[in-house]
Amino acid sequence: MRKLTAWTICLLVIAVASAQALAQQNAIMEPKKLFTKHFNSTAFDITKNAMYSVEVLPNDKEYPIGKGTVGVVVHNARDEDVKGAGLGITYKNLDTGKVITPTGIKDKHNGLYIVTGLGDLYQPGNWSLAITVDVNGAKDGVDFKLPEAFKKPYPKGRYSP
Repeated sequence: MRKLTAWTICLLVIAVASAQALAQQNAIMEPKKLFTKHFNSTAFDITKNAMYSVEVLPNDKEYPIGKGTVGVVVHNARDEDVKGAGLGITYKNLDTGKVITPTGIKDKHNGLYIVTGLGDLYQPGNWSLAITVDVNGAKDGVDFKLPEAFKKPYPKGRYSP
């Protein structure tokens, strides 16, 4: 009986050790997603399915994007600059239903997109800034509530979903 119990304990220890090794191997194979936020006074979020991160520069306070424009920085799940993406942007007043669509979106080919025609992102009221990123059919998006998203922004740094 004691031999049977010793063998059972031994097999249990081997099974637990194997399960732990398998879990560690899977963690190595699927690296943790990290996204970089570059600036302090910007709105930042990771998309719903953690495919991209989106950082909104409302003015050229921290980076020269040009007067009257908005900057959008996009990274993928490997924290690389996203170039050549299709951006869908809707700026909507949640109180009145008024929708403002951009007049232009220019890809700067370094993960930065310059958006014109949205106006002031700090204007009064409750606004939604919905941004969809589409890279070769891989779509994901974020929805910022403004101006709240700018009131207590995350500090620059690296974030995981």
